[in-house]
Amino acid sequence: MKTLKQSIAAFSLTSALLFCATPAQAQNSDGFEDLIDGVSLNGWNIIGTANWVIGKGMVEGNKPNGFLVSTKNYQNFIIKAEFWAESNTNSGIFIRCQDPNKVNQYTCYEINIYDTRPEQAYATGAIVDVAKVDPVPKAGGRWNTMEITAKGSHFKVVLNGAVTVADAQDSRYQDGPIALQSAGGIVKFRKLQIKPL
Repeated sequence: MKTLKQSIAAFSLTSALLFCATPAQAQNSDGFEDLIDGVSLNGWNIIGTANWVIGKGMVEGNKPNGFLVSTKNYQNFIIKAEFWAESNTNSGIFIRCQDPNKVNQYTCYEINIYDTRPEQAYATGAIVDVAKVDPVPKAGGRWNTMEITAKGSHFKVVLNGAVTVADAQDSRYQDGPIALQSAGGIVKFRKLQIKPL
């Protein structure tokens, strides 16, 4: 039979494990923190009229037009994202946003997810109005990885672990929230992690 002391110790350990297992707050062994947990929108605010579906370990945007905006600000970091988009999906990851209620390419840095963007130089992987892509990568219809590094005025975007699709300097915005966009078509994020630098 367990003593009271053993029972208290077991309860404390179980409570600690449950607390640490909260995905949206957990820091992984490599120093990355999960920003989405796939079961809730903890840590995010919704702006606009987009439809966001949470479940099966993913966040899906399937209706225009709006954003999920992080409740925290970030300055220097590496973001790792896994996303799926249709060829005509209009989406993106916005960083260092200056106004959490007014997210766009003029108030944030927009890393595009938009294969069929009319101005192809700023299609998927580009940082809109900062770094063009050439050739234009095609991400539609499959899962992709994107790694975004923002350190001071230097920005780099790597697609699918091998290809640097954008590398540029810009010093307009120093810090701010992160935003995920749903502006047409379907976009799914099954991983979004950040590591401060």
